[in-house]
Amino acid sequence: MRLLIAFMWLLHWLPLPILGRFGVAVGSLLFIAMPTRRKIALTNLRLCMPQLSEAERVALARQHFQAYSRSVWERSILWWSSEERLNRLIKKVPAFPGQQIAAKPTILLCPHFVCLDVAGAATAMEISASSMYVQQKNAAFDQALRNGRSRFKPPKLFTRQDGIKTILRALRDGLPYFMLPDMDFGEKDAEFVPFFGVPAATLTATARLALAAKAQVIPVIATFLPNYQGWKVTYYPAWDDYPGDDITAATRRMNEFIEERVREAPAEYFWTHKRFKTRPEGEASFYNQHK
Repeated sequence: MRLLIAFMWLLHWLPLPILGRFGVAVGSLLFIAMPTRRKIALTNLRLCMPQLSEAERVALARQHFQAYSRSVWERSILWWSSEERLNRLIKKVPAFPGQQIAAKPTILLCPHFVCLDVAGAATAMEISASSMYVQQKNAAFDQALRNGRSRFKPPKLFTRQDGIKTILRALRDGLPYFMLPDMDFGEKDAEFVPFFGVPAATLTATARLALAAKAQVIPVIATFLPNYQGWKVTYYPAWDDYPGDDITAATRRMNEFIEERVREAPAEYFWTHKRFKTRPEGEASFYNQHK
């Protein structure tokens, strides 16, 4: 792993168009070499995009592998390039809403698009924030990841074991919470709400945190700019009247927003995650063949 990290460090000196194309090439190979992940992606796409032909879904899955691979190798730029270079490559649309964030407790909602680390870097160059962190199994990679994400304004990192009270305390102290809301962590603290029309175990934490902390929710999503020009980080308007009185409806609203963004950049959503792993009682798994 240390050799791989050293290789990534060397790659950060490359112009982005060369590094990006290298990532696409590796992704094309991984699409062939990782049949289990490929099948998971195709299962998700069949569930979420039944209107596409099978050939179209295979092409989209291949593009996803290419995009995900790009994002991993391009992370080297986020970890080691100068802030000046990053500011040239990251286009913030609109400008960073610093005054709005400073005005009240804020949840920065960042769904699992492959460039989510770009959204994190764009935000960290402006303010300190808190976020949930899962320790990586490899110690060397875990340290590199922590260093890369902490090189600007250091974040406050929580684990799932820290619980919601620590996050609430940080929000009330004025520290924005950078939240990744759309992975399947089981039925605990989740409800089955539709995602592309399929019941999906979805954490209700976004709505519950917003309610408890009287926090505004500002979605932030990073995507690739065309022709390897860099990345676009979009800070969306804060959601009006959120979460309201119905936590389930608020969670459904969150999924609907994510669906809209996925349709805009379908290859860049994290399709290799088992988003529908947890099923309602009595319903068979979609991923049995991948166990």
